[in-house]
Amino acid sequence: MNSGREPVRDSCTPSRSPGRACPAVLRAARRAALACMTALACLAATAGDDFSFEPEEFAKSPLTTGGYLEASWEHLDLNQDSALSRLRQDQDLPASRDRLAGAVQLDGSYLKGIAGLHWLLKAAGQLDDQGWLDHADIFASYLSLSPGPQLELSLGKQSYRWGKGYAWNPVGFLNRSKDPNNPEETLEGYLTAEAEWIRSSSALVENIALTGVVLPVWQGVNEEFGRRDQLKLAAKLYLLFRDTDIDLLWYSGSDGSSGSNRSSSFGLDFSRNITTNFELHGELAHSPGRERIILEADSTTATARESLTSWLLGLRYLNRWNLTTILEYYHNGSGYSTEELDRFYQLGAEAEQALSREQREQLLNQARKLSLQGYGRPNPGRDYLYARFSLREPGEILYFTPALTTIINLEDRSCSLTPELLYTGLSNWEIRLRFALLLGSSQSEFGEKLNSNRLELRLRAFF
Repeated sequence: MNSGREPVRDSCTPSRSPGRACPAVLRAARRAALACMTALACLAATAGDDFSFEPEEFAKSPLTTGGYLEASWEHLDLNQDSALSRLRQDQDLPASRDRLAGAVQLDGSYLKGIAGLHWLLKAAGQLDDQGWLDHADIFASYLSLSPGPQLELSLGKQSYRWGKGYAWNPVGFLNRSKDPNNPEETLEGYLTAEAEWIRSSSALVENIALTGVVLPVWQGVNEEFGRRDQLKLAAKLYLLFRDTDIDLLWYSGSDGSSGSNRSSSFGLDFSRNITTNFELHGELAHSPGRERIILEADSTTATARESLTSWLLGLRYLNRWNLTTILEYYHNGSGYSTEELDRFYQLGAEAEQALSREQREQLLNQARKLSLQGYGRPNPGRDYLYARFSLREPGEILYFTPALTTIINLEDRSCSLTPELLYTGLSNWEIRLRFALLLGSSQSEFGEKLNSNRLELRLRAFF
């Protein structure tokens, strides 16, 4: 029943007139706007010169620097009966050795317009029972020029890491040799001139990059690449094909007559994420003619020119417990068979049993020369398995990562086993403790190393 009176309307009830706002809402909006304006005015007044939106203050600095300071202590138990120990008979080898070492690394770049200067410097020293030894090196120092978004030129000393492998790189034709026990350490470069052309597209091959390198060989410059007064060439073609990284690599090295192990080679590598946490990678390298120095059964030395192929297949997997697994199988085409290594190990034993001092020195000198020509490389065998397991923050222990690494010579069954503890809880500090145990019988690779185990404590302060 209509009483003839207007209904009572709440302040939030919409007006019947279209396009008009409720007066209460308008008043609230005005008060809110006035409060915001007052707060901003007060903030600007109190901040004074400390508060600014000048674009120059947020511009990227042309100079970037970094590096670290390192201190380490090592204790080594020496294998006095091993083949490599016998080569040091001119030294009085103790049963163990303690070593203190320090290092400093400085890296940085200065970019101005299309030009840039890049550097990586390292100095290190160590003290043990043999005395003090130090060195300082320029690992990298080169100029870069980017005349366009698709082209970059560089000239100077540069470090190369060609290949997808973690512990080894068969296609690393311009790489320094990695230490499989420290594969992530910085490596010294070579003097080169380089040009890189990059192109992106929406086709089947999403990205293309072509890198060309000229490497001179002069007296005191890049001499391990062959005879002096030569220019070596290398090239790498990178393709991103169906989410797979592919490199095609080529190097015009020595013809083998110079004794250099950097012979002409070509190869390819790939890397692909099968899933988010699972990556597969591999490398294949072939040298049509490379020289190998071989110790014959009659203790004479021969030079063999062979066609050699090396390859690697590996994976990296991160599971739900933050356990990272890296596995790699490596076939070293230029490596020595078990029989060839046995002859080298036996050479030292024959020197100890020599009847005359002259014959003993002759055999030791032959063994030392063979060690430098290939038998003394960190991994001179043919087939290896690398495995590393690292667990990030187990039991919710922050900044703590234990790990276990092993390298196995699959032919003689000798191996190294290295557990380690890493702590990064202190700002810009890294503390690592690890113990390397070498296991193997006599006449095996790891059983004939200079040391039988090594305990290491390392501290690094980054800046």
